[in-house]
Amino acid sequence: MKTPLMPTLALVFALIGTGVAQAATVELAGVKLEDRATVAGSPLLLNGAGIRYKAVFKVYTAGLYLGEKASTPEAVLATKGPKRISITMLRDIDSAELGKLFSRGMEDNMDRSAFSKLIPGVLRMSQVFSDHKNLKAGDNFLVDWVPGTGAVLTIKGKVEGEPFKEPEFYDALLRIWLGPKPADHLLKDALLGKPAR
Repeated sequence: MKTPLMPTLALVFALIGTGVAQAATVELAGVKLEDRATVAGSPLLLNGAGIRYKAVFKVYTAGLYLGEKASTPEAVLATKGPKRISITMLRDIDSAELGKLFSRGMEDNMDRSAFSKLIPGVLRMSQVFSDHKNLKAGDNFLVDWVPGTGAVLTIKGKVEGEPFKEPEFYDALLRIWLGPKPADHLLKDALLGKPAR
């Protein structure tokens, strides 16, 4: 028996089949993440997205964009071409505190000698966040990896300072979420596209 909904569903499937319905969004805690992005002219796919919790509080959403799907941290780090991590705040937070948390997350997920080489970049990134004073719920920032240019930090739609040129710096940033001691284990799984446990 046909219901009024059936023609609509048939149309949706037909559009998907013809490639007309190309863009889609994922919604997390009221934040919409596009399933595609473009960085330095290269199309990227949303590899996974999730929510960072601290105790019971939702802190931010995170989305990882890559040129091809990857389901392990090693595969993400080995992916060639541009990459993007998109963060949207779900609560107000002191920006300097967030910068410190990121620095600690980088340090926790790499050996001391490798981390010591990145300290100038870590200090510069912390300063950029400190200059912003506060990030409010709904504020977004992006960290894009652009081969030949470096890691480009965009906060609230504005590119901040010079790119961080070392690939190791961007990899260290990704390890905040994907390393052996991630900020949030459930978020790590979500960014890797794994189903919720």
